[in-house]
Amino acid sequence: MIPSEWSTWATPTERRLPHTRENVPSLLLRIGSYDERLLLALVARRRPFLDLVMRGVTRLADWPVAVLLTLLVMGGLLPGYEAVGVRMAWTLFLSHVAVEVLKRVFTRERPDFEPGLTWLVTVPDRFSFPSGHATASLSMALPFALAVGGILGWLVLLLGMCVGVSRCYLGVHYPGDVVAGWGLSILTLIAVVGFGLA
Repeated sequence: MIPSEWSTWATPTERRLPHTRENVPSLLLRIGSYDERLLLALVARRRPFLDLVMRGVTRLADWPVAVLLTLLVMGGLLPGYEAVGVRMAWTLFLSHVAVEVLKRVFTRERPDFEPGLTWLVTVPDRFSFPSGHATASLSMALPFALAVGGILGWLVLLLGMCVGVSRCYLGVHYPGDVVAGWGLSILTLIAVVGFGLA
């Protein structure tokens, strides 16, 4: 069990404050500090059963799975939703391109924990912002949820957002990375619809 006092330790951002205050606005540093504290509060509550659940949930946005799910919807697995599958595909593709560009613009490193805490899954690269899994999951879930509507739509949307939460629980993303990914997927869907791509 992780000691509760870990949540009171100084975060990596706070340890850097004296050295970076002159170069980076203090507000951004404080936001980064809160981001890290939220992450530590979450990973400090890990449980074996949740570890298994979160590892499974996060796989829904792995690229092989995401592409397969999108192709299945496009191909008529759910009759009448083929056009939704096309919308999912465009949103997924364009948001992925945006994620790869933004990761290399911001180059935010992934969480760096104190000894005793670690990532629970492997990662494709070292960059954290924005979360590719959070972006991909909502890029699929949101178009489908809007098309389906009702309780099923809300459940699909909730599942999509759970993928983002899992990335924090597993220790590979800060909460801010996930929120940014969600926002990016929403903006991408708006652009896809606005430009009539699907």
